[in-house]
Amino acid sequence: MLSKNQIAQRIAKEVKNGQYINLGIGIPTLVANYIPDDLEVVLQSENGLLGIGPFPKEEDVDPDLINAGKQTITMLKGSVLFDSAESFAMIRGGHIHLTILGAMEVSENGDIANWKIPGKMVKGMGGAMDLVASAENIIVAMQHCSRTGESKLLSKCNLPITGLKCVKKIVTDLAVLEIDPEGGFILKERAPGVSVEEIMEKTSGKLIVPGDIPEMVFE
Repeated sequence: MLSKNQIAQRIAKEVKNGQYINLGIGIPTLVANYIPDDLEVVLQSENGLLGIGPFPKEEDVDPDLINAGKQTITMLKGSVLFDSAESFAMIRGGHIHLTILGAMEVSENGDIANWKIPGKMVKGMGGAMDLVASAENIIVAMQHCSRTGESKLLSKCNLPITGLKCVKKIVTDLAVLEIDPEGGFILKERAPGVSVEEIMEKTSGKLIVPGDIPEMVFE
């Protein structure tokens, strides 16, 4: 199975030159460390920053520079800071090409649930609702199964929904999958050493296996 860093590394391969990208809390923030050097992209944080760089070394930490997940970050040359109202104007205005975020559940129709577990205290939905409603492309980074071994890729989400039919691709610790427009998870790649049978066993929703499935390759 893939580590969290390997999930982020694989997602970085989906990034295209010139994109404005929002990184959600958790695994998605690690993607900043794996952006290819030959690409020019702008990473956006919903708390008011364009131009996020890799995580800082210990000697370069600035406690005043944080992302939406309250992690310390670096700023690249040409970065700009602004208030949350300006940030959400960018998001709601459709200026974000790609959003990478985590999820608790994803349905075979591309619905996402990522903000609340019933019975647990939460601060609110946050920016995820705006992001999934506005970005051109949504990629989810997540564990394939919960801590109790239950699949998080379902026919229908059980938890409160964040957005409907918005997810395009999912990268888990077991596989890379795309959402079929007619419903279903299309298996595109599998983690090194992970069999198609294991992925089928751990996917509750409809899994589409289009022939031989290659293993992910890491340099």
